[in-house]
Amino acid sequence: MKVLVTGGAGYIGSHTCIEVLKNCHDLCIVDNLSNSKKDSLERVKQITNKEFSFHNVDICDYSSLMNVFKTFKPEAVIHFAGHKSINESINEPLKYYYNNVFGSINLLKVMDSNDCFNIVFSSSATVYGKPEYVPIDELHRVQPENPYGQSKLAVENILRDWSGKNKKSFILRYFNPIGAHESGLIGECSNSVPNNLIPYIEEVILGKQAALRIFGNDYDTKDGTGVRDFIHVEDLANSHVQALESFMKITDYEVLNIGTGIGASVLEILDCYNNEIGYKLPFSIESRRQGDVSVSIANPSKAENKIGWKAAFTYSDAIKSSRNWKTKNPNGYSN
Repeated sequence: MKVLVTGGAGYIGSHTCIEVLKNCHDLCIVDNLSNSKKDSLERVKQITNKEFSFHNVDICDYSSLMNVFKTFKPEAVIHFAGHKSINESINEPLKYYYNNVFGSINLLKVMDSNDCFNIVFSSSATVYGKPEYVPIDELHRVQPENPYGQSKLAVENILRDWSGKNKKSFILRYFNPIGAHESGLIGECSNSVPNNLIPYIEEVILGKQAALRIFGNDYDTKDGTGVRDFIHVEDLANSHVQALESFMKITDYEVLNIGTGIGASVLEILDCYNNEIGYKLPFSIESRRQGDVSVSIANPSKAENKIGWKAAFTYSDAIKSSRNWKTKNPNGYSN
């Protein structure tokens, strides 16, 4: 299959590109490098020993995107490109609606014009908002509590309306991706101060941050800190290829949770890191962040039933792989 990946130089995108190439699909990557490094793509080539095309194009740029499609002629799209910080979305909501929603509409218009009718969309468990029950299945009501989640849900709704009459969409709602490729050559590397737990812990280990900031220890959980479903990024990457190869099984669109079904608290993750490095990392307790929920755990059984996907790694495996990545690349791709 000829597969175009938007945002393919990013954290999840680069890992997924490896899986796409490993499964012998032709690959074209589109990324504007606003929050990623082109170096990651050189590492993808090094890992797979396979060639692919890359275009430094913004999905909001209709004419440039159209040119890529006319040249490559993709049969399917995996759509990652988008802003992803909850806190930033609260401060700059229009930036998120423009890039994430308008950019996706632009992409679908270009797909329509080039008879490309299969898409796997990178969504988020953030669309569920405050859970009414856990584990969360796909029938749980959706009520995002921040502009980032609202932008993801808006694209989901657009894809639902777009799908049908031979147009097919897989909507993958990620829980909490962590970890890195087993080679240690690619991993999470932001162009800004990290917002996510694991890269922040890694910065504390490297001395770039004084202590881990834990936002809230008064949640209704076993130790008072938030509980999340942490999924290894290689498992997450594999789910996209499983979806790619399952379009023949659906008639319009499917929404799938991508998680492990197992929760871990912030303090449990911190303890796992402490055991891995052999000493205790400093941390501070701060007030809760707007939009954070106490517990978010997936019910991933539908993904197993629909596309034959199931997580294979534990969060401990993911932390070991993250340590391997940061030990080899303390400054990310800037080494």
